[in-house]
Amino acid sequence: MKDLFESSLLYDFYGELLTDHQKEIYEDFVLNDLSLGEIAQEKGISRQGVHDIVKRCDTLLNRYESKLHLLEKFLKTKEDIETICKLADQNKSAEIKKLAEEILDNY
Repeated sequence: MKDLFESSLLYDFYGELLTDHQKEIYEDFVLNDLSLGEIAQEKGISRQGVHDIVKRCDTLLNRYESKLHLLEKFLKTKEDIETICKLADQNKSAEIKKLAEEILDNY
């Protein structure tokens, strides 16, 4: 399974597109750090069933990202804003203006 931080970010962006049951299980596994066995016991399903749901959710969330690129755009914008802050600290207003215009052009 990929990085839990990335999984939680994908869930933040696309989690509402999952069913309530999928959301509960995925939240327990990714956000609440429960084991597959703990979730299985709590939900009354098999450990393999929990694993399958988590894997299916990962696939769905990644599919949404591959089509919509919301997380990618968010991370790029965050990086650009960090650059703006560094440039502002160095009093480089021309570079700040150029980067701000690039950000605006992307939206």
